Amino acid sequence: MAHVLALEALEQGGATAAYNLGTGRGYSVLEVIRTAEKVTGKKVPCCVGHRRPGDPAVLVASAEKAIEEMGWRPRYTSLEEIIATAWMWHRNKPGGYSQVYSPEGR
Repeated sequence: MAHVLALEALEQGGATAAYNLGTGRGYSVLEVIRTAEKVTGKKVPCCVGHRRPGDPAVLVASAEKAIEEMGWRPRYTSLEEIIATAWMWHRNKPGGYSQVYSPEGR
């Protein structure tokens, strides 16, 4: 929906802008892996290593600008909801976007 709102703003003469579309809450890689395992019922293979040089200790995407300028709000705010909806989409569309957008169907 944020993409539609941004396009509508451009059509109405708004300036080009960049927006983060996060929830304002950060998660560790391990939290994401464990939640994905819980939601999918599948083991996610991983190996734990040291942080790479240059990796930030914390990185959180805030949607404050999108909320203020476009009135957009995230539909899914919990990590479990976010992963569950993505998992459901991938299960229903195993071929990815090629099943949704084909050159013939545009």
